[in-house]
Amino acid sequence: MMQKRTVVLGLSLAVSITALTYASDGLDELSARDARAEAPIFEVDPFWPQPLPNHWVLGSVVGVGIDSRDHVYIIHRQAPLNERTEIGAADDPPTGECCLPAPYILEFDPDGKLMNAWGGPGEGYTWPTSNHGITVDPNDNIWIGGNGNGDAHILKFTRDGRFLAEFGIPGAGTDSNSEDHFARPAKISFDSRGEEAYVSDGYRNKRVVVLDANTGEIKRFWGAYGNTPSDERTGRYDPSAPLIDQFRNPVHCAEPSDDGLVYVCDRGNDRLQVFRTDGTYVDEVRIAPATLGDGSTWDIAFSRDPEQTYMYLADGKNMKVYIIDRRSLEVLTSFGDGGRQPGLFFAVHSIATDSQGNIYTTETYEGKRVQKFLYRGIGPVTAENQGAPWPRGEIGG
Repeated sequence: MMQKRTVVLGLSLAVSITALTYASDGLDELSARDARAEAPIFEVDPFWPQPLPNHWVLGSVVGVGIDSRDHVYIIHRQAPLNERTEIGAADDPPTGECCLPAPYILEFDPDGKLMNAWGGPGEGYTWPTSNHGITVDPNDNIWIGGNGNGDAHILKFTRDGRFLAEFGIPGAGTDSNSEDHFARPAKISFDSRGEEAYVSDGYRNKRVVVLDANTGEIKRFWGAYGNTPSDERTGRYDPSAPLIDQFRNPVHCAEPSDDGLVYVCDRGNDRLQVFRTDGTYVDEVRIAPATLGDGSTWDIAFSRDPEQTYMYLADGKNMKVYIIDRRSLEVLTSFGDGGRQPGLFFAVHSIATDSQGNIYTTETYEGKRVQKFLYRGIGPVTAENQGAPWPRGEIGG
């Protein structure tokens, strides 16, 4: 039987009296829960990454991935950089010494040192109109999608930027039942063996697509609740209305776990849905379901223990990261808030974990940065929302 549940944390748009009543009850419930709950502890590293060379600056950072060496790859968009105020050195003639757009893809070592930078149009492939998402497969190959006009394909590179393959048909239109192309795919993820790629497809289509990671052949796909995907217009999300039986745009992530489940970010519906790898529906959870506009479920990453006990969810609208018990889908706590200082967020977009359990996040729109959060072990939950997880001791590690 389908299970449906709601987790109401973060943004509340209820009427004042209801909100105050909920807040009072919630504090009592939180206090009781805190007495027994534990969760991973993180501290922001305010000195990560190291300064970029060549007067480079980042635009909207829309993806992060980790390779087998714990090297961190980010992808950003140059277009949102303001020509007058941010990249005067790129003007013709230059209006100042600083700054220049960094290359699209940057690689950092665990200490935040820049190791390589590449990306952009090249021979034999079509660079996305608006690149989106970057993921490293188990063979250390780099995959990216795109959510701009005509982005109906996926690109695959070696980790040093050599082109390997293009899957899909650039310029193709919306068709959530297509067997040969995508429609603005948001992100690509992989099973533990690297045999299958899971595509959140995405900003025009409304489905999860599973590919053969070697050939790019589409093997299967599904919509919300495992239904046949539909491209019909669903109207705006209404928190008080019954849940709809299709995904809304964007379908923003589709992450397979090691125990045969797939967690899907149905961002426009403020929900995560859980499936088996064949598309069979298992469960769902709503996250901050009063969130309108950009939605609350942007991206997820798993803890690196063998059981993948915890799931970390980036909520770009409410500017925080939730720590969730992966099996029960219970939100244990969250960290972050809106702001520019280390440990705070402006539209936290993507999230990944390294082999040491550290978290990396990126920020889009005017956020334009990547942050590292150091894993400090497991400890008691002391607050529903921790705010900025500021360092309490030595930085680094």
